[in-house]
Amino acid sequence: MNSKHAGEQRREFLKTSALLAGGAMLSGVPFVGAYAGGDDVIKVAVIGCGGRGTGAAFNALATDANIKIVALADAFRDRLDEAYTKLAERHADKLDVSEERKFVGFDAYQKAIPLADVVILATSPGFRPTHFEEAVRQGKHVFMEKPVAVDVPGVRKVLAAAKEAKRKKLNVVVGLQRHYQASYREGIKRIQDGAVGDIVSGQVYWNSGGVWVRPRKPEQTEMEYQMRNWFYFNWLCGDHIVEQHVHNIDIANWVKGSYPVSIQGTGSRAWRNGKDYGEIYDNHAVELTYADGSVIYSQCRHFEGTANRVDETFQGTKGRVYLSAGNDAILWDTKGNELYSHPKRGNANPYQHEHVELFDAISKGEYKFADADNGAYSTLTGIIGRLATYSGQVIKWDDALKSNIDLMPERLAWDALPKVLPNEDGLYPYAIPGKTVVL
Repeated sequence: MNSKHAGEQRREFLKTSALLAGGAMLSGVPFVGAYAGGDDVIKVAVIGCGGRGTGAAFNALATDANIKIVALADAFRDRLDEAYTKLAERHADKLDVSEERKFVGFDAYQKAIPLADVVILATSPGFRPTHFEEAVRQGKHVFMEKPVAVDVPGVRKVLAAAKEAKRKKLNVVVGLQRHYQASYREGIKRIQDGAVGDIVSGQVYWNSGGVWVRPRKPEQTEMEYQMRNWFYFNWLCGDHIVEQHVHNIDIANWVKGSYPVSIQGTGSRAWRNGKDYGEIYDNHAVELTYADGSVIYSQCRHFEGTANRVDETFQGTKGRVYLSAGNDAILWDTKGNELYSHPKRGNANPYQHEHVELFDAISKGEYKFADADNGAYSTLTGIIGRLATYSGQVIKWDDALKSNIDLMPERLAWDALPKVLPNEDGLYPYAIPGKTVVL
């Protein structure tokens, strides 16, 4: 891609990503519609009652908006009951969920969404495109967790629903919370204003010891086992380069003001390779190549007993940058002189602040947030990274976006079978670079 096209891509990114301005690009545009029931109470439905869904519900209830949670939905009754108990302990006055408004099963979202003005979408990521599509169809404002899809057809579905959400003036916030963190906003604003010149390279990381494992129980069907252990199956999670590392990849895109034109890299199952770890890799290292020729190096791994690192660094023609979720944003010139250091005191919790801003806009009847496009494209960046490591091939953005490989099961039911199944030893098939075909 030549410099003209690179400039056009950057302008389109800046135009369409309301995140870059913290929603200000759409500020003040009124939306049409009253709250369900015709009063000033904002009714919220929580779709997905696990740890993240419950946490998001607490964040919503901690805002100054007049909120009531009126419906809970989850595939599993025990997760729903656990969330209800936790919410009732702290916010009984804001919890209006009768037994009739507790919905369980694969179709639970369809029953909960009509009761609300705002839906919190926090199920396993594989379900996100369908749930988002339905929420937009029914005219609801949305907070949805990242990533927003696990495969390319899911990304396309989110992009189509995002277009409709903008037409309907529905606020949509995606849980890429660094966009609502003051240090990132201030640091990246200075980068985009030219403080360190043009960004020519960078490194982004999510290296940790990994997450939970839930052993198989004898009474579980294969569908329930995979649903309970969703992190280890791509139709539910997308691999950790998509589910976790999307945060850091998104920062690379934000700093560059565009999305990669191609991605290549390597990965494997070096440590977490037993039957408890499904089909995903435990390490990925990829290069994101942008239209101007710059390359951002991206690394994520789940190795126990090794150094952890979750942050981002960038090098520009006039300086360098360090960013991290710990409220660090430091810019230096080429001689090492500090250009900017974000003060740590007074930083708002970004997980909380994204809800504060969303519900403040809804309370005021303003249309301010259209995060779904960027959420979809940064998710797609992670998906292409997975395709590159699984195949060992260079994957071009435009080629990947045409993919019709759908990871979702043909049928969603407890007695249905997912597309990836274990062998007689309980081991799941996994990608082999050089052999696995991904497009």
